[in-house]
Amino acid sequence: MDYRHELKYVVTATQMALLENRIRNLVPLDRHVGPDGKYRIRSLYFDDYYNSYYNENEIGTDPREKFRIRIYNGDPGRISLELKRKEHGMTQKLSCKLTREQCEQLMKGRPLPVDNSYPPILQKLNLQMRTRLLKPKVIVEYERVPFVDPLGNTRITLDMNIRSSDYCTMFFEPEVPGRPVMEAGRHILEVKYDEYLPDYIYRNLQLEKLHQTAFSKYYLCRRYSLKGILA
Repeated sequence: MDYRHELKYVVTATQMALLENRIRNLVPLDRHVGPDGKYRIRSLYFDDYYNSYYNENEIGTDPREKFRIRIYNGDPGRISLELKRKEHGMTQKLSCKLTREQCEQLMKGRPLPVDNSYPPILQKLNLQMRTRLLKPKVIVEYERVPFVDPLGNTRITLDMNIRSSDYCTMFFEPEVPGRPVMEAGRHILEVKYDEYLPDYIYRNLQLEKLHQTAFSKYYLCRRYSLKGILA
């Protein structure tokens, strides 16, 4: 999979409502959304003893990468292991499917038996769990309103109610105890595209005081966890 542009912005509730109203008239919603026009994402992120992935995000190490397991709308029938890599301001996401049994073992911090038939991403995670002692560190959960345009392979997402949880073994539970990681009324806009962003989308995304951020949702959620540990 090729690298893509990925731009992130912190937006207010008012800005989000305005952007959603503009985009909805230009770009169709992702076909996987529910009746309310959004879906819920829950991701389980890994890090090592030294919190290397967290620290690399904070200082802007290039290149950098991180592993996560992701489900949508709490559905254990579709479990994805993803490796996200960032290099020179571009991102690449590789993924493979996991079985429920594989996921339950990984989320307990236990590597799987060595098996060369695993997809390369799973083999890499498995190796790093053995050699670097990677373990699940935090659950990141939020609601997403996603728009998809085939031109430029453009994806615009409005992410709200971003929450963090340290209860990693509850990944499949209907509800996981969590805490918000952003100020009330603050959300995240993400714009992803391949070689170009269509001009009609670019024009409609222009707002005054739109604040671009380099930090990921993973970083924001882990920051809250580590503050609690170090306090």
